[in-house]
Amino acid sequence: MKNILIIDDEINICTLLSKFLGKHGFDVDTTMTGNAALKMMKEKTYDLVLCDYRLKDTDGAQLLQDIHQINPATIVIIITGYTDVRVAVEMVKNGAYDYLSKPLYPDEILNLVHKAFAHKDAEQERRASRPVESGSEPEVRETLLSRNQDDKNNKYVYGESEGAKELIRQIKLVAPTDYSVIIFGETGTGKESVAHLIHHHSKRNQQPFVALDCGSLSKELAASELFGHEKGSFTGAINTKIGAFEQAQGGTLFLDEISNLSYDIQVALLRVLQEKVIRRVGSLKEIPIDVRIIVASNEKLSESVQRGKFREDLFHRLNEFTIYIPPLRERREDLPLFTTAFVNQVERELDKSCGKISSEVWDCFQQYSWPGNIRELKNVIRRACLLTPEMEDITMIALPLEMKESFNQLPEEVHISGELAMMSNDNDLKTVALQAEYNKIINVLKEVKYNKTKAAQVLNIDRKTLYNKLRLLNINY
Repeated sequence: MKNILIIDDEINICTLLSKFLGKHGFDVDTTMTGNAALKMMKEKTYDLVLCDYRLKDTDGAQLLQDIHQINPATIVIIITGYTDVRVAVEMVKNGAYDYLSKPLYPDEILNLVHKAFAHKDAEQERRASRPVESGSEPEVRETLLSRNQDDKNNKYVYGESEGAKELIRQIKLVAPTDYSVIIFGETGTGKESVAHLIHHHSKRNQQPFVALDCGSLSKELAASELFGHEKGSFTGAINTKIGAFEQAQGGTLFLDEISNLSYDIQVALLRVLQEKVIRRVGSLKEIPIDVRIIVASNEKLSESVQRGKFREDLFHRLNEFTIYIPPLRERREDLPLFTTAFVNQVERELDKSCGKISSEVWDCFQQYSWPGNIRELKNVIRRACLLTPEMEDITMIALPLEMKESFNQLPEEVHISGELAMMSNDNDLKTVALQAEYNKIINVLKEVKYNKTKAAQVLNIDRKTLYNKLRLLNINY
């Protein structure tokens, strides 16, 4: 039988948790002060401690240190109010397993306790089977997150700038927890890659990672894509569909451009996050879910709340931890690292050896504003390597028109831009129309810093139509 100690200065919470956990097979003791808890721990070994952050005679941070001095193997879960969540994050970094925010829900507590014990058992098994020279887990994690370390076939590239180092530090901090995370950054900064990294270094890394682009979902499709539907629940529902929450069971669900969800869907999403159950469209059966939520937006959700576009209660439910990804123009020290990584990747894709990048191109890279960020850099490298003969230096000729214009190197007589330059018949009406459409879309994308949602609004078309035109015109942003 596992021994649990509950430390809380509210007698009602101690009584409630003691009875509830006792009914589920745990040996539970309670106390209302930190000093009494430490005395009890010296007399009896506890497998897990549920500790309120704010106590009359001490706080959770100090108590965590004292507990680990007495018994480093004891699992500590912090109970905290909403205003102390940031402190709880720091405590997880210092050795707490996780935290629970008030109000407390018994089922949520029981689930977290079981997960904590399962995680501890798995760690003990891994240590027993791991060679001594392989290093401790913190050292292994540090290696995984070190600069230019290969996570999955060089899928991730870590920068050297201060912004990049801070980004990695925050990923390392939040990854082992189950916190909901908001990732904020401009289009093309790599929000989904950061979400993948958080999942990859989390306790859920052996479970599914499911990504869903909320920006491309209509109001009618969003409920089905998120929660699934039953056969015959609406016109066109010819089969039962498993939604993203069920697909991500036990793992991580990444919701990109979440601010584009309709108000009704936001209400349904809030209910799912609070109650941890879903109902498929057309069904009354509730399905329990255990999913970590990571969301992303290229606009600040707090500003969306102020404009009435995003529910405030949903924002606070998601905002347990926020990660800001700096744009490429704010981390130019990382340009050589990203460029080298993308060149190597393209060489493998094209099965060719690319030459060196000319000094003029490097100057252009350093001066360019990179409105499309890392995604734009990758596309520029792919284009340049494709257009440049094998082993020849990459020069300004291979760069897109907008970059050459910004560098003041474009001859005045050249007017045809981008991939449509191959359309040489200026008298062909279809060609002229496509060229005009291409130029207009490119200009609008630049104006809105490559935010597709805003671009669609400016162009007075829906997002789906914009995506179709981007594919047709081979615009890769």
